[in-house]
Amino acid sequence: MNIKSSAARLLLAATTCVSASLTAPAFAGPEEQAARIHSRITGIKPDVEVLKEMAEDIANSNAQAAAYKAMDNDAFYNVTLKNLVTPWTNRDGDNFAPLNDYTATVIGMVRDDVDFREILSGDIIYTGASGLGLPAYSNSNNNHYEELEHSGYPLQAALERQTQSSVTGLPGEATAGVMTTRGGAKAFFYAGTNRAMFRFTLMNHLCRDLEQVHDTSRPPDRIRQDVSRSPGGDSRVFQNNCVGCHSGMDPMAQAFAYYTYDYDVENDPTGEDGRLQYNSAGETDPATGTRVTAKHHINSATFPYGFVIPDDKWDNYWREGPNMHLGWSSELPGSGNGAKSMGRELANSEVFAQCQVTKVFEQVCLRAPEDSADRARISSMTDSFTGNGYKLKQVYADAAVYCAGE
Repeated sequence: MNIKSSAARLLLAATTCVSASLTAPAFAGPEEQAARIHSRITGIKPDVEVLKEMAEDIANSNAQAAAYKAMDNDAFYNVTLKNLVTPWTNRDGDNFAPLNDYTATVIGMVRDDVDFREILSGDIIYTGASGLGLPAYSNSNNNHYEELEHSGYPLQAALERQTQSSVTGLPGEATAGVMTTRGGAKAFFYAGTNRAMFRFTLMNHLCRDLEQVHDTSRPPDRIRQDVSRSPGGDSRVFQNNCVGCHSGMDPMAQAFAYYTYDYDVENDPTGEDGRLQYNSAGETDPATGTRVTAKHHINSATFPYGFVIPDDKWDNYWREGPNMHLGWSSELPGSGNGAKSMGRELANSEVFAQCQVTKVFEQVCLRAPEDSADRARISSMTDSFTGNGYKLKQVYADAAVYCAGE
């Protein structure tokens, strides 16, 4: 036998074994999976007793129970959920913005397994529980929530569910989940024409910006006066660009016609002490002569023949054309009055559910969906989410279990 060739074969075999041991998939045991599930859900390691209980659940083929045990930890609410929600509450997507009624309401809804579709239509708000010594909720400042955050109280125990109509005085029919919280109003009803509220709601809760729903085939009959029909003197820009967003957005954003964020422009230019204003039945805005707020008639000379908003009736033009693939509910009419019914239209779409599931997947798994297996998992998680009451904790559990063995 050739000694050199024999040694070479042995070296090759050894190298192959070492290589295989380095590249073969590692299947984590129950304790490793439990630790990973807890870390993905809370950002911290479990204590010994919790780790033991979670590992037993996993060993008994009940990884879901293990995930729910992890969600009992205060860090799930104070850190994980707060980090998910806070960027939704401001135009810059700032993850370090202060706690406010928007953030607290979403966290409370998740804690209580509230149907997550209520985020865009419910008469619901979460405040600090009575007895904590916090400043009273105010329609014109955020002191209540900033004090709650600075106090160090765990949000899991400190939040109390109430109705917006009882806390803020907004009529029940005018409430629309986080869109009508003070935090939402300060961010997205501030100045402008209230289109920002529609755009950021689309981005935050349907995972679509206007470029992704651009459709020039819809009729332009509801585009307002403040949109030039010849930007830069070229009407083709309007026909090929502006129409694509405004023809669908303007009829939907009309739902916000009676809302504004009222603040002192001179002395409080950032609106820190402002408040949500809603024109109820019988109230008339002096600038418009109707319930429609003045901001909806600004820059009317840009194109005087454009649409003049008479009320808060909205219509979803995207139920036809390429955006019908967003999955609008056949159980809803696709039109209505006010933010509440428009919020239901958005929250009952297929893309709303897919958006929540995808965001949780990415947060828990620390990556975007990458392959067909991930996409299949997203689909099954979405079906489970919509089929079991739109409970976001279930989505967290599903995502954590799926990624536990990575």
